[in-house]
Amino acid sequence: MAKRDYYTILEVERASTAEEIKKAYRKMAVKFHPDKNPGDKSSEERFKEVGEAYEILSDPQKRGAYDQHGHDAFDPRTRSGGGGRGGSQDPFDLFREAFGNSGGNGGSIFGDLFGGGGGGRQDPTGPQRGGDLRYDMEISFEEAVMGCEKEVALTKPDTCDNCQGSGAEKGSSRKSCQTCGGKGQVISSRGIFSVAQTCPRCHGSGQTIEKPCQTCKGAGRRERNTKVKLKIPAGVDTGARLRSTGNGEGGLRGGGNGDLYVVLHVKDHDIFQREGDDLICNVPVQFSDATLGGEIEVPTLTGNATIRIPPGTQNNTMFRLKNRGVRNVQGHGVGDLHVKLQIEVPTRLNAVQKAKLAEFAALCDVHVSPISQGFWAKAKKIFS
Repeated sequence: MAKRDYYTILEVERASTAEEIKKAYRKMAVKFHPDKNPGDKSSEERFKEVGEAYEILSDPQKRGAYDQHGHDAFDPRTRSGGGGRGGSQDPFDLFREAFGNSGGNGGSIFGDLFGGGGGGRQDPTGPQRGGDLRYDMEISFEEAVMGCEKEVALTKPDTCDNCQGSGAEKGSSRKSCQTCGGKGQVISSRGIFSVAQTCPRCHGSGQTIEKPCQTCKGAGRRERNTKVKLKIPAGVDTGARLRSTGNGEGGLRGGGNGDLYVVLHVKDHDIFQREGDDLICNVPVQFSDATLGGEIEVPTLTGNATIRIPPGTQNNTMFRLKNRGVRNVQGHGVGDLHVKLQIEVPTRLNAVQKAKLAEFAALCDVHVSPISQGFWAKAKKIFS
C-alpha cells in the first residue's frame, strides 16, 4: 500500500515552521497513543505513522530530502535522495523527546496527558506507573538479517499478587500520614528559609499502612524472575531498540506496568560487511580464472550463486547481485550484494609450475598488459 504524504499525516502545510510541526505532532501523538487507546490496533498504527512523519519533518536534512524526492529519498531501491534512513527511530522514544521527558519511567507524561495529574506534581497517593527497563542483547549477523525469536530472562520488581500493589494486607487500609498530613513532604524552617523534605515516615507517599502486606512487606512490589519472548524482525542492525509493552517494572496502586526496551548489538560476520541494506563480500579468485574468464561461485545469505567473469578481469572488480542483500526493516524492499573480486597471486609453486609460468612470461609482450603499458608511458613523461 502506498505511503501517505507526511505533511498530510500531521495535517500541516508544506511551508509550516518547525514549531508548528512539533505542535501538530504532539496533538496527534496524544490522540492516538496506545496507552490512551488500549487494544485499538488502528490507533497504534496511526501513532507509528505520525511518529515516522514527525521524525522526518523535524530533521532539517531529512525534511529537505523528502521535499525534493518524496518517499524515494529513503527507499534503498532508488538511492535518489541521499537523505539517509527514514522512520527508523522508536515512536515511543520520539514521544518522550517531544514532551521533554527524561525521567525514565514516563510517569509525569502519562499522568498529565492521560488524565492522571492535571498538569501538576504526580499524586503520590494515586496510581503509579512502573518504570521502563533497558536490556542489551547481542545477536548473530544471521539472526539480525533473517529475523528470529529470542527469550529475555530478567529479574524485575513486579506488582505484588497478594495486595495488588497497595502494600496493605487484605482487609487492611491506608490512612493519611499524620506526620505530613498526606502531603508526602514536611517543611522545616531554617532562619528565613523554608525547606521541604520527603516525609521520613511515609517516604513521600502521603499515606501509612495500617497492616503491611506480609508478602511484599508493604512495598507493593516483589522481585521476580521473568522470561519475555521477543520477535526480532528481519533487517535490524546494531542500535535498534525493540519495545515490549507492559514488561517493565510493575505499577503501584493500580498503575500500569512500564515497558521493556531491548537494545540490539549485532556481531560481525566472517565474510559479509553490511552497509545499510547492502552487503559487501570480498571473494578470492584464481589468477587463471581472472585471466581466462569463466564462471565462479560466490556466497550469499541464502546459499551459493554463480557469476560469470569476463576474460582479463582486474583486481577489485565489483559485481552486483540485485536483491541478495538485507531486507529493509521498514519494508522498503531488499538491498543488493556487491561481490568484490580479490585476484589471488599463486604461492608455493613447485619446480614444474615455476617453469611453466616462466615460459608464459617469456611469451608475453607489452600488448598483454595494457594497464602497465599505459602507466609507464605516463611515468616516462614525468621524468623525461
